[in-house]
Amino acid sequence: MTSPSRRAEYAAATRQAILDAARQLFVERGYFETRVEDIARAARVAAPTVYAAGGGKSGLLRTLIEEGTGDSEANLDAIVAAHTDPAALLRFIVDGTSSTFAVWSPLMRQVTDAAPQDPGVRESLELARSSLRDGLFLVANRLAELGALRPGLEAGTACDLLWYFLGNHSYFTLTGDLGWSPADAADWLYDRLTEVLLPAP
Repeated sequence: MTSPSRRAEYAAATRQAILDAARQLFVERGYFETRVEDIARAARVAAPTVYAAGGGKSGLLRTLIEEGTGDSEANLDAIVAAHTDPAALLRFIVDGTSSTFAVWSPLMRQVTDAAPQDPGVRESLELARSSLRDGLFLVANRLAELGALRPGLEAGTACDLLWYFLGNHSYFTLTGDLGWSPADAADWLYDRLTEVLLPAP
């Protein structure tokens, strides 16, 4: 008889295999072209197991995004609050969004493409956007607390500018459409944010 701990380990491993298969297939084939049966075959489980473990395609996509945003949010409040150098804080958030984009961009491209046609995907996309927006608002507020924003610039507008420069759309344009390296894109974004957010030297 299998022990409860062994059953839990098996269930966790099965769930992870399903998530890994879903992510790979969503990226390779697109959300709409991926069937639950395809995910089950890639994960070496039965189709009902995919539904039980993840709630079907929409549930799996939401779980992938929740786990991705959860990783990026870990301890963010404390890290942002610990920064006392405005330039270093901007460098931190630019590098953080750049590295997150590098990992998640293949999936997020599929999510962005599929969102207009599927309410479940739209919810997942909004979840990712809300998570990023919340993080950027922490940064904008911290800059305001430090008295580091340009004269007349409020935290809300600073957050809007951070969103404009650090949202997926900017990275898609710079690294995808224009073919910039991630490092070059991050450096350019940091320079632009320094110009628009911080007082002139």
